[in-house]
Amino acid sequence: MSSNSPPDPSSVRFDGPWTHRDVRANGIRFHIAEGAGADTAGDPARPLVVLLHGFGDFWWSWRHQLTGLTEAGYRTVAVDLRGYGDSDKPPRGYDGWTLAGDIAGLVRALGHTDATLVGHAEGGLVCWATAVLHPRVVRSIALLASPHPVALKRAVLRDRRQRSAYLPNFLRYQLPRYGENLLTRQDGFEVERLVRDRVDPRWAATAEFVETAQNMRTAIRVPGAAHCALEYQRWAFRSQWRPDGRRFLSAMREPVRIPTLILHGESDHYILESTLRGAARLAPDRRVVRIPNAGHFAHQENPGAVTAALAELLGDPATAQYV
Repeated sequence: MSSNSPPDPSSVRFDGPWTHRDVRANGIRFHIAEGAGADTAGDPARPLVVLLHGFGDFWWSWRHQLTGLTEAGYRTVAVDLRGYGDSDKPPRGYDGWTLAGDIAGLVRALGHTDATLVGHAEGGLVCWATAVLHPRVVRSIALLASPHPVALKRAVLRDRRQRSAYLPNFLRYQLPRYGENLLTRQDGFEVERLVRDRVDPRWAATAEFVETAQNMRTAIRVPGAAHCALEYQRWAFRSQWRPDGRRFLSAMREPVRIPTLILHGESDHYILESTLRGAARLAPDRRVVRIPNAGHFAHQENPGAVTAALAELLGDPATAQYV
């Protein structure tokens, strides 16, 4: 594919042991991939697990957990978040309030009253927000490399190591048009650079990494995806000085009183373990687990360990029927 020909949004609908479909929620259309299993697919009597990707990514990031958790008996769905992949890309709605409403609406649109939410990086921040703002919809949450937003802000302000790891890219992406050009030029090479810098070097040397990087480079070049991805970070920055941002951070200080699993790749130097362990009082029923042989993308680098930890959080699907 030529770098002058942006990929069609449908190009992210890779074939595999899953089913692609569109679901309308919170006023827009979401593309989801649902694990294909005779006993779980589309079955509202099975516990629902919703997988939310991070910055510059798309649903395929969760391919291992999508299949593994489906085989274990859960109804498992990976989502292209608002603005990503083959989901709608509206000009607005990249604030914490709307993103939480997206996922709460999606759970209901799938025929469930609640779900376990699993999120990586920014997808994890959406999990935190949904758990606070729509608590009846969230049964439990699992976060990969995604600290509580209060802990992240505190660490960036007070911890020099976390600040130097997190802020440079975050700040340069605030510039209008610069970030979009950076993410899409050279066939999306910037996304590969970010991932390569944040994963364990051993995984970066594998054929799977090459495939992953290529697929992410394609997905970020879908028309509108780069701009929408950056709007998440731009709202997080701009809102610090606006009433909606202050209200959001104030709301996030309400403790999450549901089972919470925090996963940390032991080689992750982008989000530090000390940051993940911050704000413990805001998640009193939490457990922090280190994932060996993994960096920032632990769910892809060591998928077996991540899937096993998630299955332990979820429990036996046969005894976790929805009511």
